[in-house]
Amino acid sequence: MKAVFMDYTGTIVQEGGKEMQETVMTMCQNSNLHEPKTLLKEWWGIVKRLEAESCGDSYLSEDEIADRALNFFVEKYQLKADLEELHKLIQGFWVNAPVFSDVKEFFEACPLPIYVISNNGIQYVSRAMELNSLSPAGIVCADMVRAYKPHRELFEKALEVSGCAPEEVLHVGDSYQSDGIGALSAGIKPVLIIRNGPNEHPEITTVKKLSEVLDLLH
Repeated sequence: MKAVFMDYTGTIVQEGGKEMQETVMTMCQNSNLHEPKTLLKEWWGIVKRLEAESCGDSYLSEDEIADRALNFFVEKYQLKADLEELHKLIQGFWVNAPVFSDVKEFFEACPLPIYVISNNGIQYVSRAMELNSLSPAGIVCADMVRAYKPHRELFEKALEVSGCAPEEVLHVGDSYQSDGIGALSAGIKPVLIIRNGPNEHPEITTVKKLSEVLDLLH
């Protein structure tokens, strides 16, 4: 093994934080969806659908996807709120989402270079790394290849940036669909981190904490 690829949202940072909480609260108070869990499920479903449809000439940035998702809530759930302010909160979430407690220790202990692979824009991920004093060897984002996970182009770009062959890296992520299937499509071994809940994909190597990844690097 020569490098570790790591997902950003859900693996390095949590899907929460002050900005996300404020976004959800504002949308629940100003739309026909009043249950936060239901709203979040609908939100992520829309975002993932738009990401799946966005590739090449039809590519939309995460900012454009956020705007489309907000407008969907306006049309379907009668959201009445300042969309520009909501967009700024979402951008804040991309930067300020809290880091999982085992991340800094893993970055310090990992003997191999770590490359962050994310659907988020590089300007947001780079800033988050700086704020959390994390120093990845590189950051590879969807806007660099105009395609989102699980499209193989993003993983192939990471191989190009790292100078590694597929069999020389592991990709650590929390999503079977985005990280597991995406890594496999590029010939990369996926490792799913499942901090809570059952393992629904026993065919893929799983860990409960990042320190367990260190044992897989030999």
